[in-house]
Amino acid sequence: MFPASKGWRFKYRFNGRSRLISFGIYPDVSLELARQRRQEARELLARGIDPVDIRNAPAEHPVGETVAELARQWIDVASGDWAEGHARMIRSRMERYVLPALGSRLIAEVTTKDVLEALRPIEAIGYYETAHRVRSIIGQIFLFALASGTDGVTGNPAAGLGRALRSPAKRHMSAILDPVELGRLLRDSDGYPGAFQVRCALQLAPLLFVRPGELRQMQWAHIDMAVCRWTIPAGEMKMKVSHVVQLSKQARQILDALRPLTGHMKYVFAGRQASRPMSPNTINMALRAMGWGPEKVTGHEFRATARTMLHETLGFSPDAIEAQLAHAVPDRLGGAYNRTQHLEERTRMMQAWADYLDGLKEGAQ
Repeated sequence: MFPASKGWRFKYRFNGRSRLISFGIYPDVSLELARQRRQEARELLARGIDPVDIRNAPAEHPVGETVAELARQWIDVASGDWAEGHARMIRSRMERYVLPALGSRLIAEVTTKDVLEALRPIEAIGYYETAHRVRSIIGQIFLFALASGTDGVTGNPAAGLGRALRSPAKRHMSAILDPVELGRLLRDSDGYPGAFQVRCALQLAPLLFVRPGELRQMQWAHIDMAVCRWTIPAGEMKMKVSHVVQLSKQARQILDALRPLTGHMKYVFAGRQASRPMSPNTINMALRAMGWGPEKVTGHEFRATARTMLHETLGFSPDAIEAQLAHAVPDRLGGAYNRTQHLEERTRMMQAWADYLDGLKEGAQ
């Protein structure tokens, strides 16, 4: 028997396998009580019973809180600051990876080894990035437990485990910065032979350069054609701040053409079920169908294209560009991000960008 991480543990062998059981945390569990529990474990072994099985058997009055209980408490508190999509992703990873492996365990008894053993199966199927993200979720649960003063929790067993996990392969996302190539893509999008609303999404994606999830969840109720403005509510934004997208005349023309098809529905780009938006993969699948592979362009990379060309080619200020990208950066005076920040320049910028893209489609550089 030996103390580790301020806790008492007993190492033994059962059926030829090395086993380890915890007797509690010091000083809550004294040396005398730890010795008593060790003797009880030895008596069980003498009768051919694994002490771990006895400990894991359902008890009438379990002592302490489980990982699942703390996880739900953490989500209840933290999710108030999360966008809906982020919250859905966290809950999905929790249900799929964390709770099956650790949910029933008393949180005070979970060790670094336990956390690593929960992550290894994720690694084994090649989901290296997911393994790192699940480790982060587990770490957040333990940090919440520490901040909440949960009995028996004295540290974060997930801390530092990133170095024990395989690193995901670094992907260099593609952004088209060649005007000739970009013009060809724009012409291909105009000629997309598939569904009309998918063609409209392909046309709007480079014009508006919002995040793909924001574009596909665009709602008619959030568009004010009188002032040519689309206001994305805070709940649909990554940073939980509402965002203004000024619509160029080209963007308005596309929306006017689409209105007879989906104007009576909630979403501009309605899915097969009118109550839901189109699939997250729709734009990328359309790009692949036109012969544009992921090494060339993705729906998200229109943002990088616009960011570079708006500054280097059209000469707009980085402040206005970052504000239009809805990046949570302070202005030069240190003020917090504001949805109306640089709005006048952004309005001119969005029209100038649309006119520039029209020129590229016509062969200008």
